[in-house]
Amino acid sequence: MNIDTVFFERCIATLEQAHDLLQSSDVDSIMYEMYRSACVKEFEIILEQSGKLLKKCLQPYFHSNKAVDKLFFKDIYRYCAQHGLISIA
Repeated sequence: MNIDTVFFERCIATLEQAHDLLQSSDVDSIMYEMYRSACVKEFEIILEQSGKLLKKCLQPYFHSNKAVDKLFFKDIYRYCAQHGLISIA
């Protein structure tokens, strides 16, 4: 099963760039607030995207796609760890 991770990788690169710019800006500046907001937004997008991608990876382990779609984020990560798709560390 091939999963397209181009958008996921782009979001990670964006988060890293926003974090670097956040670290180099003055705490009292508007740019600091903008970069901080960008970091939060990108983190949320990455979390959502990782859940969607992991759901695709879990589909072979469930009897139907609807069963996978009903999972909450914590359940997705728990099942992925149980099936060796992600490491606990």
